[in-house]
This record gives sequence, C-alpha cells and structure tokens, in this order.
Amino acid sequence: MLVHASENFYGAPGSTDMAGPQSYLANEADRLWVSVYDGFSRMSVPLFMIVSAFLLAPMKEEQTMWQFYRRRALRILPPFFVFMILYSTLPLLWGQIDGAISAKDLSRILLNFPTLAGHFWFMYPLIGLYLFIPMISPWLRKATAGEERFFIGVFLLSTCMPYLNRWCGELWGQCFWNEYHMLWNFSGYLGYLVLAHYIRVHLTWERPRRLVVGAVLMVAGAVWTILSFYVQAVPGELHVTPVLEIGWAFCTINCVLLTTGAFLLFTCIHRPEAPQLVTEMSRLSYGMYLMHIFWLGLWVSVCKQTWMLPTVAAIPCIAVATFV
Repeated sequence: MLVHASENFYGAPGSTDMAGPQSYLANEADRLWVSVYDGFSRMSVPLFMIVSAFLLAPMKEEQTMWQFYRRRALRILPPFFVFMILYSTLPLLWGQIDGAISAKDLSRILLNFPTLAGHFWFMYPLIGLYLFIPMISPWLRKATAGEERFFIGVFLLSTCMPYLNRWCGELWGQCFWNEYHMLWNFSGYLGYLVLAHYIRVHLTWERPRRLVVGAVLMVAGAVWTILSFYVQAVPGELHVTPVLEIGWAFCTINCVLLTTGAFLLFTCIHRPEAPQLVTEMSRLSYGMYLMHIFWLGLWVSVCKQTWMLPTVAAIPCIAVATFV
C-alpha cells in the first residue's frame, strides 16, 4: 500500500492510481519521499514470495500434485475472479471507465487482469510458483546445502542482469528473437523459493549472527534501492518508468539483499504462536490486497488534493488510511 500510495506522486499527468509507462516528479520533495517510502517498500512482493515458499515448499510427501493444486486453487482463485469482475464493472458507477473498456476487460478475464487492477499482475507469478512447487519439491527434499547454494549463486548472478543489460547490452544469448538467455531457468521468483528453503533447512546461524547479517543486508539493499531511483528522478522531466525503476524490479540484486535481510530479521522472532492481532490480520490480508485499490484512490484525493498534505505525510497517511 505504501508502494501504490507513492505511485500517485510520480505518475505522469493523466495516469491512474498506478504508475504508467512514463513518470514525472513535480518537485524535490516528491523525488526524495517517493524514493524513500517506495524504495524501502520494494521488499513487499519478494518478501511474500519468500514467506510463501518458506511455508509451502517442499510440499508434504503424502500430498499429490493434484491435491496441492486443488488446495491452492480453492484458496485464491474464487475471490480473485470475483474481484476481476468488480474491477471491470464497479468503476462504471463513478465514471473511471466507460462501457467499451468494461466489456473488453470482462472479455479478457481468462487472459489478463483488468485495466484498473494493475496490482493483480502479482497473482500470475504467484500462481506460477505454486504450479512449480510440486516439480521442485523432490529436488528440495534431497538437495544438499552446497547444491542449493550453487542454485542461489546462479540466481543472484541472474538478478544482476538488468544492470548488465544497461551497461553491456544483450548478453548470454539474449537477442531480439531470443529472450531465454543462459540463466533464464535460474531467474525470477523461483530463486526466492530455493532461498527460503535454504534458510529454513540449511542455515544454522545463531540469533545474534542473523540479527547482524540481516540488518546489514537490509540496510545495504534499502540504500541501493532508494538511490537507484533518486539519482535518476530529476524533477520536472518526463522519465521512462522501466528505466527509472531499474532498481525497483523485484528480481534485482539490491531487492534480493533488502528482502533477505528483512526475512533474516523475522527469523529471529521466537514465539510459540503469533499474537492474536497478527493472526487475525493475516486472515484478512488477501481481501485487503484484492480490494485496496478501490480505497486507495479515495484517500489520494483526500490527502493529496483536499487536505494538500506535504508528500512526507501524504504517502504514509494514504497507505495507513487504506490499510484501516
């Protein structure tokens, strides 16, 4: 929600609640606080991936692939499709889309997310990870620590490729007719899955070491992620969003450092069970994810346009109000 609140402060004129193909920073305050709030929050997606993998991979040995798929599908797909329909229709009521866009979104529900539900992109790589867990589970059960470290090492190298592509151009088989480069099969969110398993099964560090290493990795990753945006985001100029957000892609080396550090800090929490508030919030979290964009736009208009809060206060206020 912090990420999406921040996007309202660097979207190009005429964009929706989500950042579009072009970005525009109005002033130095927007540049600074978007960089800080949004940059630090970029751990959100990979942190969810790593937590999911920590809990689900490898799948239980007595469970079949189809049982695993059925359980995952029943938990996530019905509400997902309900909200796909809602995002394709409800905005008609307040004039955010017209009938033609609504009809097109409804006709493409089985193909992709609706126009105003850009945050639903996340569901597709998550489902892809779920689809692959039964395939990789047998290897995870028998893989040694060294074998998993090799996989993680190659994954880390693949997360450097966005920077290498900018500085060195196409490499390792990349060209306009081939996107499947040498490290393709080690790249993407699968690396977070193996990393989660390695931390759970093979990492034997004591709590003090996890605290120190986790804090160092998180701070280093956060500084890198924040600066990657800040140094490019010159106010008053139109920017190409993918170029501006090069360090905010979730499978870049800096986001891996940020996420791994944060997750190592979480592993230092030793409790027999979670606090009741955390448990209840967890049960609500999927619904909050699905519907939050409906509310976020309302609070943007209140905090940014009606109350005219400064950016340093507006971004967290939008996020907190949406969360509540």
